[in-house]
Amino acid sequence: DKSRTNMTENGLLHPERVLTLDTMNPNIKRVEYAVRGPIVQRAMQLEKELQEGVKKPFTEVIKANIGDCHAMGQQPITFFRQVLALCSYPELLNDNKFPEDAKDRARRILQACGGGSIGAYSASQGIELVRQDVSRYIVRRDGGVPSNPDNIYLSTGASDAIATMLKLLVSGEGPTRTGVMISIPQYPLYSAALADLGAIQINYYLDESNNWSLAVGELRRALEAARKHCNPRALCVINPGNPTGQVQSRQCIEDVIRFAAEENLFLMADEVYQDNVYAEGCQFHSFKKVLFEMGPKYSEKVELASFHSTSKCYMGECGFRGGYMEVINLDPAVKAQLTKLVSVRLCPPVPGQALLDLVVNPPQPDEPSYSTFMNERTAVLAALAEKARMTEEILNKVPGIRCNPVQGAMYSFPQIQIPHKAIEEAKEKGQAPDMFYCMTLLDEMGICVVPGSGFGQRDGTYHFRMTILPPTDKLKIFLAKVKEFHQRFTERYS
Repeated sequence: DKSRTNMTENGLLHPERVLTLDTMNPNIKRVEYAVRGPIVQRAMQLEKELQEGVKKPFTEVIKANIGDCHAMGQQPITFFRQVLALCSYPELLNDNKFPEDAKDRARRILQACGGGSIGAYSASQGIELVRQDVSRYIVRRDGGVPSNPDNIYLSTGASDAIATMLKLLVSGEGPTRTGVMISIPQYPLYSAALADLGAIQINYYLDESNNWSLAVGELRRALEAARKHCNPRALCVINPGNPTGQVQSRQCIEDVIRFAAEENLFLMADEVYQDNVYAEGCQFHSFKKVLFEMGPKYSEKVELASFHSTSKCYMGECGFRGGYMEVINLDPAVKAQLTKLVSVRLCPPVPGQALLDLVVNPPQPDEPSYSTFMNERTAVLAALAEKARMTEEILNKVPGIRCNPVQGAMYSFPQIQIPHKAIEEAKEKGQAPDMFYCMTLLDEMGICVVPGSGFGQRDGTYHFRMTILPPTDKLKIFLAKVKEFHQRFTERYS
């Protein structure tokens, strides 16, 4: 009985309830997070039914909805887990199964922890030793550009630092309300965080016909349109791209920095896929490195926060929730406020901080764990590069699917042609056409991908995002099923 459920939802059956949909924080109702949305709930329901013996046209659900590396079969790096085991249970330091360099790392990390335990709180900004190691890593990565540990804030994955930074930036009401520029397609963390904060989302579109590149002309168009109704203050860039897998050229990064300087925008560089670069001729350039190479006119002016994480790259340690941000040219008074804000949350998870320390300070050539570490790291990245190539190649053979090269990160975002009749049927169901497509793909094939509408796309175009994480043999089956489904779906609705 629909009216009854509506009454319940509005709290009419429970008039004494303080918290109802009508009285709750309205910003939260506007939050959407597609990579864990309705399509994934349906996938979990199907998995449950399969376990209970319900007959389906498939024997398993293959999930490619979220960049969860280990869940998709990527193996953890031995050295990282050895040190984390030693940190968690220091008794193992007496065990001869563990290499000496792993024991040295564990002792060094434990000495930096309160009471020599990773169960103790750390400083709010993160363990000082780890921040020093992060700083040294950044200096090495950026060819000698200086980095100050005081500008490093450790965080609960990169997501937490991004949300914190956005929170600092948001102010004003009506036409003075903060606007934040985000790329479309975007990773829905951004739209969700902005909705939660009641900030204004300013969309700039990546150029799909030019391998999802970012053009300053498009940034300018978006900015000028937005200035009519809000106060644009920040520009977010994801490089390598999620969901689009592009790697920005150095020239492009320079152009973006120049634009931010001219228009007085705070730059946020999401660089969590910095080791995931596969395409020939592509290279990762950090925004910070390019900023400093452009000279003091820019490097002393442009405010920048850049983000990294333990969740992606060859590590894939999503569950540890480790990450950091580095802030550049932040007003000292605001920095004090930022430190205060993070202290309310006490500290990021200490096991995640320990893991991050290993990521930024891996085994060195003269250490016993070096060769195993390098072999494992290389194997993970080589497998991803091969799967990136395979995904593009197979999808582009399907009539009605067009897929840009996956230059980096761990996703493909192919464009799909959806027949007019299917669009009509989706509208009748009150669904976005690509949501209808992805739900049908899930129900008929047991394949879980996320519709492009969850990331944003140009009107009249349809996409889905899939990760390239399934093991190679499973990915082949996955892509063959997508091909079979797309052909069948197109025939059915033509």
